[in-house]
Amino acid sequence: MKGLLIQVISGIILGLGCMGFGVSFAWPSTTLLLFKSENTTLNRPMSESEAALFGSLSSVGGMIGNPLMAVLLGRLGRKYSAILSTCVGLIAWTLVVFSSTVEVILTAIFLFGVSGSVMLVVPVYISEFCQENIRGIMTSLFVVFNGLGMLVSILLGSILSYHTMTYVFLVMSGAGVVLLSILKESPVVFMQKGKEEEAKKSVAYYRSWDPNSKEVMQEIEKIKRALNPDLDEDKSIFQSPEEEKLNPENPSIPQKPLTFMELLRKSRSTRRAMVVLLVLITAAIFQGLVVVVVYAIPLFSQVVPADVMSPALCSVLLCGINVVSSLLGGFLTDKAGRRMLIIVASFLTGTFCVIIGILIISEWGPKWLIAVFIYLYSISYTVGAGTVPFVMMAEVLLPEVKGYITMLIMEWAWLCNFALLYVFQSIVARYGIGPVFFVFAAISFLTSGYSIFFVPETKGLSVNVIQTLFLKKRRDLETEQ
Repeated sequence: MKGLLIQVISGIILGLGCMGFGVSFAWPSTTLLLFKSENTTLNRPMSESEAALFGSLSSVGGMIGNPLMAVLLGRLGRKYSAILSTCVGLIAWTLVVFSSTVEVILTAIFLFGVSGSVMLVVPVYISEFCQENIRGIMTSLFVVFNGLGMLVSILLGSILSYHTMTYVFLVMSGAGVVLLSILKESPVVFMQKGKEEEAKKSVAYYRSWDPNSKEVMQEIEKIKRALNPDLDEDKSIFQSPEEEKLNPENPSIPQKPLTFMELLRKSRSTRRAMVVLLVLITAAIFQGLVVVVVYAIPLFSQVVPADVMSPALCSVLLCGINVVSSLLGGFLTDKAGRRMLIIVASFLTGTFCVIIGILIISEWGPKWLIAVFIYLYSISYTVGAGTVPFVMMAEVLLPEVKGYITMLIMEWAWLCNFALLYVFQSIVARYGIGPVFFVFAAISFLTSGYSIFFVPETKGLSVNVIQTLFLKKRRDLETEQ
């Protein structure tokens, strides 16, 4: 019980780093209209092109920060990589607090994107110290806290003055850096560096076991197997999940560890896992909730009249619903399973998007009904595509390639984010907001169909067993599910 408590507290501390990024990511939603107005707190109003950059430049920062962090993740370790990411966010908030020029604010937005590399570090870090029976909900904590950060950003941005708000966010960012410093490094990092005794102490700390106990040695052997996998090209027989659980010992370790490119070239299961993750992450972005959150207040001002409900209140409710939905999604990943959850949730997301599009275009029904279906869309998205791909990304990849592949996937995600956020306002100005939701619906339905045929169930399985699932024929996979 004590070990479980330590894991939960450590996960919450790491989640605070993601919360800081959520705060900065949603910040444009509450300040965009102010910065464009004649009453701006900046040295001059932002132009339309600068306003577009203000909403999307963080994605460019993310594209630069992620590859840097992928390199540092192995060299610095998980703990100090997380600290470095949050320190970049602290620097960005310092710029915001002490400067009022448009150019410096845009630079800060870029740095906020660089600090988003914490979203790469946290799920990897948590998955490496967390026990398997709670891995789903614990890994999803970074999604929960990211949503909580967005809620705090919009809520405080609506009730505090501009300068008070920025000082509060600066203090929050600094507190996050301090709390991260008390964590212990991941045992996987110690094993990668050949420090087995330190790895034992790390496992013992997070599980509250004796460092010399049998349980700790079993965990160390599992890490050794994951770091030195038998390549699927050379295997003729795979262990079933039951066999793997009954035989945690007896690993087959090659004489020389393979490099990232060698392992990627020789491991068919790793390549397939990477493709599945790329598809799911791409689909998650183009299901569209990211633009709804970033442009929440301007969006709600278009679809819901102020006399029905204020755009600020609509936005606060949206972020609050996202936080609760993230908790629900984390719980359901360990109860319903990853595969079924994304299939059903993506289908519901598509259905709600179709309804929203029809309501906006036809102007049928009361205006508050549009807000209700946007909230339902947010729930189904967050529970499914907003949670499942990130949980799977932390658990399906071998430790030797996890950092690099996660970086490549997040790099692609940032590129998609930038493209979507940058063109969103132009598309809405030309075609209206209604047709955009039909595009989101099509992507959601395609995600559900793809998941039926290509996404395996990974709930409660070790990475060695999960890798074998990506080698099975599609018909075998469907039969097993």
